[in-house]
Amino acid sequence: MTIKNIALIAGGYTGEYEVSINSAKNIAANLDPAKYSVYTILIGRDRWYYGAENGPVDVDKNDFSLTFDGEKVKFDFAFITIHGTPGEDGKLQGYLDMLGIPYNTCDTTTSAITMNKAFTKAIVEGIHGLHTARSLRLFERDMHDVAIVAASLKFPLFIKPNNGGSSVGMSKVHNVAGLPEALKKAFNEDSQILVEEFIKGREFSIGIARLHGTLKVLPASEIISSKEFFDYEAKYSPGVSEEITPADLPPAKMEEIAEIVTEIYMRLNCKGMVRVDFILLEGSNDFYFIEVNTTPGQSSASLIPQQVRAAGMNLMEFYGELIEGVIGH
Repeated sequence: MTIKNIALIAGGYTGEYEVSINSAKNIAANLDPAKYSVYTILIGRDRWYYGAENGPVDVDKNDFSLTFDGEKVKFDFAFITIHGTPGEDGKLQGYLDMLGIPYNTCDTTTSAITMNKAFTKAIVEGIHGLHTARSLRLFERDMHDVAIVAASLKFPLFIKPNNGGSSVGMSKVHNVAGLPEALKKAFNEDSQILVEEFIKGREFSIGIARLHGTLKVLPASEIISSKEFFDYEAKYSPGVSEEITPADLPPAKMEEIAEIVTEIYMRLNCKGMVRVDFILLEGSNDFYFIEVNTTPGQSSASLIPQQVRAAGMNLMEFYGELIEGVIGH
């Protein structure tokens, strides 16, 4: 059996650089050394490099290779674990496609679409059992009449950057007075933003992946935050939010959720593993779609690794199948 060279791509151009590094460490620790030779490649705006023991080795971007003592190392597979641009929004996928290097995530089109919350909602709209919050999309170049926003939607409102992978720039606003500041904060992150009605209920996140040729829905996690909503601090500070995996949901509800997320995955033409975040509305328990995350966090405490363990699988087997499912075909 030949050992395959895997480029584990981490870093990226956003504030989630460190989160990505933690994801990469956990993936590297769970890739079978008998099958894979893993090179963690760090991508930043100024430099793409491999941190070798005797100093960094730059990536040759012409063919995405590394050279050690005149010997060129090429890659059989790229395992992308960048949160945000350029690994979650399709840019890296397009580059790897041009070089003919297979990878673990959704393709360029799906990655680009799912980074845009408004476009994603438009595609999943109409799936049986799925609801979406009423919202407005605002562009920076337009005039923003706060009164029109207030008249169109019911408070409280969520204001968030349309293309943000993480929760940076998000606010929850209870009345008109809070709108200008919240709009400004979101526009600092993105030139288009989403103003959405707040859905009150229990918040969940669920992974789904293609394993051994079939779609496997993982056990759901419930997120119980002590903050008003699951923002950047709640996501990444220990103790601010509690995650319960597997979530306490009746089997019939879990079955309904599994059908909805499978349909979302298929409609968006997803590949590999993705995570769907949703809310079950207070009272009716209706499924309200929040977003699809195509490069979900993979640190050992992250939701997908929790769900893989809860499903009785080990991470080595899970990550290995994400690779073999692509290059084995």
